[in-house]
Amino acid sequence: MDDMKSSQESAVSSQDIACTSAFSVKNVSYKYPDGTHALSGINLEVKKGAFVGLLGANGSGKTTLLRAMDKLLKGVDGTILLSEIDINTLSPKEIYKKVGLVFQNPDDQLFASTLFEDVAFGPVNMGFNAKEVERRVLNALEEVELSGLEKKSVHNLSFGQRKRACIAGLLAMGHETLLLDEPTAGLDPMGEYRMMKLLRKLNKESGVTVVMATHSVDLVPVFLDRLYILSKGRITRGGTPEEVFDAPEDMANIKLRLPHIAELIYRLKHEDKVKFDRIPLTIGEARREIIKTLEASMGKG
Repeated sequence: MDDMKSSQESAVSSQDIACTSAFSVKNVSYKYPDGTHALSGINLEVKKGAFVGLLGANGSGKTTLLRAMDKLLKGVDGTILLSEIDINTLSPKEIYKKVGLVFQNPDDQLFASTLFEDVAFGPVNMGFNAKEVERRVLNALEEVELSGLEKKSVHNLSFGQRKRACIAGLLAMGHETLLLDEPTAGLDPMGEYRMMKLLRKLNKESGVTVVMATHSVDLVPVFLDRLYILSKGRITRGGTPEEVFDAPEDMANIKLRLPHIAELIYRLKHEDKVKFDRIPLTIGEARREIIKTLEASMGKG
């Protein structure tokens, strides 16, 4: 990026405010102790305030990449910059002030007796006084729509509520960036949509940068700004959802499909010879494209 400051300049807190990059991942590779190459030459940029998706089949490297970005792995080759500062020069405390990872299974992250205690754990350990801890916890619970459940046991929360409780724990710590591993996994369709609306709200209204790993292709074009496709530890495509989904054959080769509505229009266009100008990715876009095609057809008749 032309306006990117050097990592030395970004180390100054007053200048760090002006940087536009939440994460820069440069030529990152990682090999597990058993010799498995989980990541190979990964390059991506996440701008502050973006909503970015990592899309790929199981085993494509999504979770490993998120863990590398949160500095949870040792032996990572390449460079990862957090707010344009090399994460290898930052302490865990410095990293966790800015970014937090939400695991796929919330039970791997929740441990306290009550919801309040669990969300308060981070702020307490950051040294805030009791009044500030309470303010942060209540605000975070309100943001994830769990207000009023402060005294409830985390084990008595629904699966979706437990996922939102994990997000609240990071928000209470003041994280600027959320890394989420399959945040909609295990949720019913309404739960999926509610989770995505929540993340979009945090992104657009609170300015939280969101990077999420997912294999739910139907949710991607509705909510995400930018998308990276992972296959066998490599990024095969990157760009806006429209740019990435522009090659159905490439998607099929890495065991992914188009969103359902796009798949329908694609088949109508290529198998039934219906003249669509483009392949829409959402129901609203498909409706407009179908109406336009019908009007053109009736006009010729």
